Amino acid sequence: MYLALLGMLWFCPRLKGQENSFTINMIEMKAEPGWEVENGQNLILKCLVDISTTSKLLSPHQVFFYKDDILLKNVTSWNREESFFIQAARIYDRGNYKCTVILNNKEKTTRDYSLSVKGVPSPRVTVDKMEVMEGSMVTVECSVPEEKPPIYFIIEKLEMNISKQRKEKMVLNKNYVTLDFPIEEQDHVLVFQCQAKISFGNFLEASEFTKSDLVTVRETFSIPSFQIIPEGEITEGDPLKLKCTIRVTHMFRENREIIIQKDREIVAYTKQGTEVTYSPPLARVEHIGNYTCKVESSKISKVNSVFINITELFSKPELLISSNHLDEGGKLDLSCQISGSPLANFTIQKENTTITNSQNFTKRVWVHDSGTYRCLAAIRNVIKESDPVQLSVFEIVSKPRIFHNSKSEVIKGQLLELYCQSINGTPPIRYHLCKMNACKSHQEMYSNEPARFLDRPTATTEYTCVAKNHHSQGSVASDVLNVVVIVPVARVNLSILLHGEVESGKEVVLRCSTDEGSWPIHYKFYRHDVADPFFEKTSNDTYMIWYKSHAGKEDEGQYYCIASNRANIHGKMPKSNIITVKVTLAPWMKGLIAVVIIGAIIVALILVARWYFLKKAKAKQMPVEMSRPGPLLNSNTEKMQSDPNVEANSHSGYNDDIGNHTMKPTNEHKEPDHLNMDVEYTEVEVLTPDLHRAPERKGTETVYSEIRKADSGENRHSRIEGSLDAT
Repeated sequence: MYLALLGMLWFCPRLKGQENSFTINMIEMKAEPGWEVENGQNLILKCLVDISTTSKLLSPHQVFFYKDDILLKNVTSWNREESFFIQAARIYDRGNYKCTVILNNKEKTTRDYSLSVKGVPSPRVTVDKMEVMEGSMVTVECSVPEEKPPIYFIIEKLEMNISKQRKEKMVLNKNYVTLDFPIEEQDHVLVFQCQAKISFGNFLEASEFTKSDLVTVRETFSIPSFQIIPEGEITEGDPLKLKCTIRVTHMFRENREIIIQKDREIVAYTKQGTEVTYSPPLARVEHIGNYTCKVESSKISKVNSVFINITELFSKPELLISSNHLDEGGKLDLSCQISGSPLANFTIQKENTTITNSQNFTKRVWVHDSGTYRCLAAIRNVIKESDPVQLSVFEIVSKPRIFHNSKSEVIKGQLLELYCQSINGTPPIRYHLCKMNACKSHQEMYSNEPARFLDRPTATTEYTCVAKNHHSQGSVASDVLNVVVIVPVARVNLSILLHGEVESGKEVVLRCSTDEGSWPIHYKFYRHDVADPFFEKTSNDTYMIWYKSHAGKEDEGQYYCIASNRANIHGKMPKSNIITVKVTLAPWMKGLIAVVIIGAIIVALILVARWYFLKKAKAKQMPVEMSRPGPLLNSNTEKMQSDPNVEANSHSGYNDDIGNHTMKPTNEHKEPDHLNMDVEYTEVEVLTPDLHRAPERKGTETVYSEIRKADSGENRHSRIEGSLDAT
């Protein structure tokens, strides 16, 4: 060692100032004895490194050992090999291992190597008691101290290598488990065995089963035993005694109960002592069966069974009856029979009352004879009873009464309750309800209360009911019940007779009708949007007429009606459709109105024409009077005197205005068109006045007026002069 240090010190001065080069050629891991080992086997993991360097000496390097990426060991080494020792490899040592080498700033890591550990150490099993009594508990502990949790434990209770109980438990935070096992009445010598299972990823390793020491079970009490008296064959009438006995360990102080059962029925029991007895008066056939004796404490129960057979002395008697259903006054025959006809004492009873001590019985029956009959037969001390026989004696059914409880009238479609009842007659009574001679509904009553039927009649219907029981007379029918059904008004229609348009002054007729409904029906007529009816009336008919003899314009509008009867009092009042009534004028009135209108138009036209002519005549007169020259008067007067037509016209009564419009003058000196555009009258015929009527100046004035209106300026003056010259 010292020589190595001296060598290093000798080489150090020589290496000073020089830089070494190195490289990690290879790194790997090896396991001895291998990567798969048995549980508890020692294991060495080696990390092998191959490094090349320019230095004569191997440089120090860091070696790291990892399991599942968790650091296990860190060492500085000058060697090419470093080791990691695992003593007694266990399941928890399984995993992926690798090593890493770091040299200066260079690092290299091996691949992952998987280590597998096979098997689980055998668990240790201990019990808290080596000797126990029935009904107590044994505590079993199973552990695997070499392993780490979680561990899955399986513990079994065995007797003669037969598993009697098995318990399993997963322990997460410890490597042992403690479980309690009850000791039962069938247990004698027990042993407990344990197995441990440890999972690693997808792998599961299990240990061998390890057994505990033997555990001896002491009996608290014995299995019960039966004693039957008499022994051997038992015949009906023999005394019978069953005794159940047990033995109890003197150390057992717990309360217990002994029970004797026949099938499921408890016939005897005791809570004290070691035996219980069941002793009926005499052995009977009904005592044949399986008997069980149970001994029970709080946790222990032991059972034993025995079958008891009894020979029958004689068979069960049978009561024969002539008929189970008889009419009143009918004959009843009863007879008690035993198979083989042995000598016996017979008794016939009704309910619990003896009616005869003989084998046969006959009588006439009445209703009170109905009931249950049986017979008894006795041989030696054995008495047997027959099965009961039911006798029903029927009284004849009285005529049924049919009725209904409807306090008000029956309305169509509503539920009606009908009842049928026969006061006399032995139940059960079967009632049939017949509707219009069709019998469909039926009901059976077991008393004389009325039978109830339900129906929904749609029209007035006749009902009867028929009653019948088991009496031989047959059925009896009731009287006929007539049920009056009130049909409510369902649909109402309003129509107008003749035609939809009514002439003024003629009658308007409205008809309110219903499809169906029972009388009387109350009709109401309404105008639309008016709350109160303008006409209402009750009628025994399916329609009602309202009319007005002289219709007027005020009768136009919309109308509807409502019809109801007493079935609609609490229901909806049906309303009709709405119709529109239109009142038109009569033809003569239309003609009169046309004449009046035409006359008014003619009068208006006449008045307008008169006003127009008066206005025009006044317009002519006023300008002539205002501009009348003196010379023109003479010349005109002369012309008027020289014209014979003027005189003739004046004598015939024509005035100037009419003459001016009726006479069309001839004007030889017509002026240019542009002078006549604004002239109201352009042509004038100058009439020669009557010399005898010279004072009348109306004609002259008219001539002047027309001339002034037609001419203006010099042209007008020249025209006048021309006319005078011509004259």
